[in-house]
Amino acid sequence: MDKKITIKSIVAIGIGAALFFVVGRFIAIPIFANTTANLQYGILSVFSIIFGPLVGALAGFIGHTLIDLSWGGPWWSWIIASAVFGVLVGLVKKKIDIENGKFGKKEIITFNVAQVIAHAICWIVIASALDVIIYKEAISKLVGQSLIAFAANSVTTAIVGTLLLLAYAKTRTKAGSLQKED
Repeated sequence: MDKKITIKSIVAIGIGAALFFVVGRFIAIPIFANTTANLQYGILSVFSIIFGPLVGALAGFIGHTLIDLSWGGPWWSWIIASAVFGVLVGLVKKKIDIENGKFGKKEIITFNVAQVIAHAICWIVIASALDVIIYKEAISKLVGQSLIAFAANSVTTAIVGTLLLLAYAKTRTKAGSLQKED
């Protein structure tokens, strides 16, 4: 993970958590038994790629906690899964040189393979296991819920995350594109 916390990363955590909360609370698309298609994971993935795993983890943890508190109470298994998603996608930061404006086919594929794997780990494995351990949920209920959350979040992250990262990359100066005038 990141070796130090900077003012920039603290601001990014705050903005990332706020955006995660607002989008997750007010733009969730209901699908199945307390399961929604969530656009906020596209936003969280952008913060994770730009700022790294620590920012991703804390923005996901805080943002998801705020969403759950606004509905009545925290559901820790899914809050933890959101934090882990931020970490896993943030680890890909080293493979995508977004700060130098590089986000072409190779980076888009790298990002989307990583986010799909991260969603699978978080929703099919972590959230489900913690639901059973913490809340004694029935596995039969969790199979459908976790598969739907995984699929919906993977699709929305692919669309929202890719579009936002493409837009962000266009705002960055590509390495070697500036030349010294004589």
